[in-house]
Amino acid sequence: MQIVRAPVLGMCMGVRRAEEKAKKAAQRAKELSKPVFTYGPLIHNPQAVKALESLGVRVLEPEAFERGELDGKAKGSIVVIRAHGAPPEALLRLNSLGVEVVDATCPRVLKSQKKAASLIEKGFSLAIAGDRSHGEVTGILGYAPGAVVVQNAAEAAVLAKEWERRPVALIAQTTIKKSEYDAIAALFEAHCPSFLAFDTLCPATAERQKALKKMAGEVEALLVVGGKNSANTQRLFMAAKETGKPAWHIETASELPREIFGYTSVGLTAGASTPDSVVDDVESTLMKGEYDGPAS
Repeated sequence: MQIVRAPVLGMCMGVRRAEEKAKKAAQRAKELSKPVFTYGPLIHNPQAVKALESLGVRVLEPEAFERGELDGKAKGSIVVIRAHGAPPEALLRLNSLGVEVVDATCPRVLKSQKKAASLIEKGFSLAIAGDRSHGEVTGILGYAPGAVVVQNAAEAAVLAKEWERRPVALIAQTTIKKSEYDAIAALFEAHCPSFLAFDTLCPATAERQKALKKMAGEVEALLVVGGKNSANTQRLFMAAKETGKPAWHIETASELPREIFGYTSVGLTAGASTPDSVVDDVESTLMKGEYDGPAS
């Protein structure tokens, strides 16, 4: 079997930075005999989160923390803010508990937070294109009281008509597809005479999708590796299916489907939160050329 790796795949700059900060925090916590947590899963990859757990880094659940249920647990600890960021209220609460905060928020997300706050301060009605439940979006909302999340063009169409007489601005969750963002922006532009669109998309997402499409013409089937809870990996898988080639989304080599070993060439790509070790393990398993999963 020929395995073709996409020229751009796997962990992006922001994720690598967050992982490095978390590992350093784990070492510092060990030296100080303090508990160490991440504010929510550091990144959307179960294998990376499990690897951090082996270093003593546990997850502080944001919802429970914001309800005041984890104050005793967090007090005096070290808490690493995940790559998706956190709302300002959470940071204030952590500081009030004497927590040593390590900010691993992706620089691009920090930029979005500041842009959102600035637009609200200037009097714009702000729409955020993205997934309502995504950690990055909930974090940005904390900096932009009154902002509204639009998850798709249908929601944007309704809101654009409501806001047609207002000055309106639009930013985006960094990991949505550009086509999704463009469709939403077009609706606001059509209905709101005073409209500004800010492209806050992370190029890492577009780069991985572009590399995937280029690779697709060279292979018979496609394999996307990454967390099932990762927004950018899910969208990468969508892009893989749109090529018309057989495609699978797996988290680890243990999930490789039997069918993929019937192809003579397979394209391999991975989401922006997928560790190199996981990608390497998938590739080495494919190179063996034999199905090693459960009997069907």
